[in-house]
Amino acid sequence: MDFEENLIKRQNSTEYFDTVIGHIEDIVIGEEFQTLVNQFMDCYYLVFEPGEENKIAYTEIYQKYQFLVETFIVESLNDRMRNMFDMERFARELENRRSAQLDGEIFELLYTLTDFLTFKEMLLDYKSFKEGAYDELSKDFSVTGLQKQP
Repeated sequence: MDFEENLIKRQNSTEYFDTVIGHIEDIVIGEEFQTLVNQFMDCYYLVFEPGEENKIAYTEIYQKYQFLVETFIVESLNDRMRNMFDMERFARELENRRSAQLDGEIFELLYTLTDFLTFKEMLLDYKSFKEGAYDELSKDFSVTGLQKQP
């Protein structure tokens, strides 16, 4: 066992969790992951409709998404952590922190893997974006730089 493997095994729960989250952040900002998710959403966003009714087709699409994204993240984590990533340990740490209302895009992404409604909301947001519904929002905003007063 080399130094890095020994270090990962000896990390306390917070250190391990933070290490894994750091790696996930690096993975999801990568072009390969972004392309994977965007291609998936491009294939399926038209199927989803707003409302409380959930069609049977949604379940199959959700399962495909879970498999695709989980597989990509786990394989990437194993590459980065020299096969020392422990899904059970990470899931336990994530569950222990769930009541802390973890915020941020990484946690939102992770919740899409375990919470169907979060996944559905993500696809509906993507659909709104693709159909131009968000273009109306930008018309009311303007961004100006701060200028130094003489």
